[in-house]
Amino acid sequence: MKAVLDHVGIAVRDLDAALAFYRDGLGLEIDAPEDVISQRVRARFVPVGSASLELLEATAADSPIARYIEKHGPGLHHITLRVDDITAALTLLKSRGARLIDEQPRPGAEGALIAFIHPSSAHGVLVELKQTSRVPAACSSVITHTLGDLELISLHDGCFRLDGGSMFGVVPKPLWSAKAVPDDRNRIRLAMRPLVVRGDKTMIIDAGLGDKEDAKFSDIYGVDRAPGLDASLDEAGLSPEDIDIVLATHLHFDHAGGFTTRDASGRVRPRFPRARYVVRRGEWDDATHPHERNRASYRPDNYVPLAEAGVLDLVDGDQTIMPGVRVHRTGGHNMHHQMVWMESAGRRAAFVGDLIPTTAHLPDPWIMGFDLYPMDTLAAKKAFVHEALERRDLVYFEHDPFVAAGYISEDNGKRHVTPL
Repeated sequence: MKAVLDHVGIAVRDLDAALAFYRDGLGLEIDAPEDVISQRVRARFVPVGSASLELLEATAADSPIARYIEKHGPGLHHITLRVDDITAALTLLKSRGARLIDEQPRPGAEGALIAFIHPSSAHGVLVELKQTSRVPAACSSVITHTLGDLELISLHDGCFRLDGGSMFGVVPKPLWSAKAVPDDRNRIRLAMRPLVVRGDKTMIIDAGLGDKEDAKFSDIYGVDRAPGLDASLDEAGLSPEDIDIVLATHLHFDHAGGFTTRDASGRVRPRFPRARYVVRRGEWDDATHPHERNRASYRPDNYVPLAEAGVLDLVDGDQTIMPGVRVHRTGGHNMHHQMVWMESAGRRAAFVGDLIPTTAHLPDPWIMGFDLYPMDTLAAKKAFVHEALERRDLVYFEHDPFVAAGYISEDNGKRHVTPL
């Protein structure tokens, strides 16, 4: 079992008063507040290098933090050690006679799994174990939201892993690893979250990785699709036959892999039998004429069979795809990457694809090393976030393993997301 320091928990009577010291006095950045219902506590994380301080304020008089402060006063409450497999860590500690407060992990802040070890087994220190690398329940959930006359359904096609350094470009590892914990191969876990839009027609935006890849591919990319897109559609009361339009943000394998499937005879065919597939013409040209820099991201079996089946519609420029749904080219990630705007009854939502793949990518310079045109990403992201803040738009994050969608806010230059 390998454990590293994740954060130190500090019990406070008043979060606002504590911020006067940590934020205003020391100039530290403060993450958005989060209520941990199971512990009846409000938490705010203060990043300090590769670890954090966690300020904890009770939200109920009978909560553990309230009882602690009543007995001991405010101050150091616990230390948190991050482990790769919390269940295995608890089993090992129990076998060695440690006294466990939690014999089974439970939900904690930041979508993590946590468990506490009694101070009597840790020389007077309350120790919390935390696991963030395993997919929380939110990563495999179907989330439905009504936007005027449109119904938005966030689906999932499981998770996969990519190199953490590549995902965060020039951002140093001590900074990004505090937001996205890497495994022993330096890979971080990413979700694949297609979005169904139901209005005049039923549309799906992107379709995840799909089921055509072999064991070697799955090992390299740490693929864990279970239960997969078809099961997610079924959970939402839909089937592939219900989809009228398939819309691509771009044709990389983690977005377009689910456009096709391999049948019992080995033939690759469109996954959605009634649908028209809408792809930006420039992206189609790039995907069918790849070069050394982008060839690994484009896999012809994901999209060439669409043209062969006569179900492909190539579009030029920004335009409305169906009432209330329009595409807007951002570039950056690749030349013709596009995001999708949805608008109804004066309200808007955005599916941003790889412009902002996870909530950790909200700061302007946190741009993927995969992006072919990073300065275009920077310009598009700054313009989009400004607009989303001004209009209070709902934003869908296609690759975040914890947050499917949320509202961006900004506090003293620090951006946060309030999950949907």
